[in-house]
Amino acid sequence: MKIKEFRNELLGDSVFYAKHKSGLDIYVMPKSGYSTTYAIFATKYGSIDTHVKNEKGEFESIPEGTAHFLEHKLFEGEELDAFEQFAKTGASANAYTSFDRTAYLFSCSENFEESLGILLDFVQKPYFTQQTVEKEQGIIGQEIRMYQDLADWEVMFNLLRALYKEHPVRIDIAGTQQSIAEIDADLLYKLYHNFYNLNNMVLCVCGNADTEAVLKIADEKLEKANGSKIERKFVPESPVPEKTYIEESLSIAEKQFLLGYKEDLKQPEVTIEDEIASEVMLETLFGKTSPVYNDLLRQELIDMGFMTEFFSGFGYSVCMLGGTSRDPEETARILRETVDRAIETGLDPEAFERAKRKLYGRMIMEYNSIEDVSNLLMNLHFAGYKPFAEIEACRALTLERANKRLRKLKNEYSALSVINPLNKEQKDV
Repeated sequence: MKIKEFRNELLGDSVFYAKHKSGLDIYVMPKSGYSTTYAIFATKYGSIDTHVKNEKGEFESIPEGTAHFLEHKLFEGEELDAFEQFAKTGASANAYTSFDRTAYLFSCSENFEESLGILLDFVQKPYFTQQTVEKEQGIIGQEIRMYQDLADWEVMFNLLRALYKEHPVRIDIAGTQQSIAEIDADLLYKLYHNFYNLNNMVLCVCGNADTEAVLKIADEKLEKANGSKIERKFVPESPVPEKTYIEESLSIAEKQFLLGYKEDLKQPEVTIEDEIASEVMLETLFGKTSPVYNDLLRQELIDMGFMTEFFSGFGYSVCMLGGTSRDPEETARILRETVDRAIETGLDPEAFERAKRKLYGRMIMEYNSIEDVSNLLMNLHFAGYKPFAEIEACRALTLERANKRLRKLKNEYSALSVINPLNKEQKDV
């Protein structure tokens, strides 16, 4: 098996890559002097994957929330569940489902090879029964209701529901009470064998790990995969939002808001260069050293928790700005006016350079965290990029490219999501 080294001289670090005979892509980043190790085994299957190709090569719909449901169920075994197995090695294990992937992970300071064997083993051995599926429907139903009471969660998903009419990014990652009721054991097996194909997966390891040892365990635990990488269904969207304003009332002390700018996508995914340019552009315009941030702070329209985020994936791309505010609509008006003025004048070159250096420094610091590195390697792989690609994209970023991303922000493509505190009458109900 050929091992390829990706070296970054600035960091003094190397990432070793191998395409395993099973079809799995494997990345290992040994970290000298580290006593712990972090491993993540992930599949390119998330909440936006609400369609699957059938035997005829046609897309058919599947219930929303199945990726998250599968994540929960895979930890269960016919005898011991995975958490019980990891407890014996002393490893700390977990998993998560996002919009476009499902990841299983552990960290440990000893017994790494045994823990890695458990990780590769249980993810490849699904065990579902109708009885356990029905039990899980109740558990996940409670989880869905819990998240509906969280203001940070609801303000974001309300924004996505306002911006998107058809794309499944508008659906809660866990699905709905109605959609998870459609899931049964047979469906889970079918979806598992489609999406949990090793050609559609990646293993990333960082920390106190040896590349040859990782590959040896892979040889012992992995068999050649049948099938190929999945094909996602692209859901085209008009750049015009479904709604320009959406609000909800929850039990919170202060109003929360998110202003989102939907991008008019010409292809399913933005490039890493455009992703970096968007992040730097947002920091330049709205970061803590920007005039508008300090003006809003003085007017007490925002607090120190104000944030910006570039949020994108297959078929969706949004620039988000938000936090708490006594007057979200006035705050959004000022933010929109700031965008309009900046489009006319262009970004301030000095502020752009500061923002670029800040992001570059943050990227370098991420390589001190074995968790961040493992997740970064996974994200780069699924996006089709090599290790350290984000650092190179940031170094090469120009003011011209950042201004080009700025001009993508159009107020007619924006929407405002607001969470209001419950009034006295609502609280008394």
